[in-house]
Amino acid sequence: MADVAERAGVSTSTVSRTLRGMSTVSPEVRTRVEQAARELNFAVSRQAASLVTGKTGNVAVMVPTLTSWFMGSALTSLGPMLRAAGMEMNIYVIPDMAERTAFFERLPARRNADALLVFCFDLTETETARLDDLGMPVIYVSQHVDGRPSVYVDDVAGARKATHHLLNLGHRRIAFAHTVGARGFSFSSQERLLGYRQALTEAGIPLDDDLVVGAPPQDKRGAMEAVGHLLGLHEPPTAIFAEQDELAASLIGVLRRTRIDVPERMSVLGFDDQPLADWFDLSTVAQSPSDIGREAGELALALINAPDGDHKRHVLLPTHVIPRATTAPPPAPPGDDVRDV
Repeated sequence: MADVAERAGVSTSTVSRTLRGMSTVSPEVRTRVEQAARELNFAVSRQAASLVTGKTGNVAVMVPTLTSWFMGSALTSLGPMLRAAGMEMNIYVIPDMAERTAFFERLPARRNADALLVFCFDLTETETARLDDLGMPVIYVSQHVDGRPSVYVDDVAGARKATHHLLNLGHRRIAFAHTVGARGFSFSSQERLLGYRQALTEAGIPLDDDLVVGAPPQDKRGAMEAVGHLLGLHEPPTAIFAEQDELAASLIGVLRRTRIDVPERMSVLGFDDQPLADWFDLSTVAQSPSDIGREAGELALALINAPDGDHKRHVLLPTHVIPRATTAPPPAPPGDDVRDV
């Protein structure tokens, strides 16, 4: 910093104020200091700066995977908006329970971040309490946590909209397909199942547990077994509401291989509106992970800059039903087209 100050012809305190973006530096002096810093390949030490400001300039992000469409879209919008605010993003990928245990044993975010964003984890009370003790804002993303800042969509309301869409088309035997085997991670299965059941109850349709099936994510055999169960019922469904678009696409593949036309004999509706929904011409419930990521970043910055702000704030984003080619009215019952002679 002393070298930059000497080259720019200013004091080291002026260099410090300039590189921290303070408004008390004139434009002419700012230009000279920035030019000198470029010529000397000067970089601000975040560790040294944190001793002065008490802030690291980093936001930690805890995710279960980097390969999903949702995570990719959310982080793609989150990263640039944090960088525009002068912040860096540290990502911790925690794909299983062993990694999760290790993370909570060392809690690396405590040492090198000003806030923590927690994506899609079904945390225990003990784990949540440990995050409360970090002494930094902790924002829960794509999930609602009582009494703590959260950014999410209303999965219950979205599932109700989806089920009402099928009911309004005339379906009365509607199945619900959900993912299984993701212990400890929140993919909204229970909320979407609740919304589905609420819509049926409101329509006066009795709940039938035989119409609720599960399959591991991206498991072809699991999708085949789920469809086989539904087709083996005494009264099979005429529509399937799938918890995720990927699961809906798997079910459509199985149905078409068994010569069950979609949507002529079986309607299928998903949830997410990821790119494959457009490719499959899949009816679905749309959410925007890009908006979720951006809102989470803005909430994190607000709480970093105003530590006494509302740490119970919830940001609720909308969902929309997108009707495409995989939903239609149910087939007419046999004999409906027979007329008396």
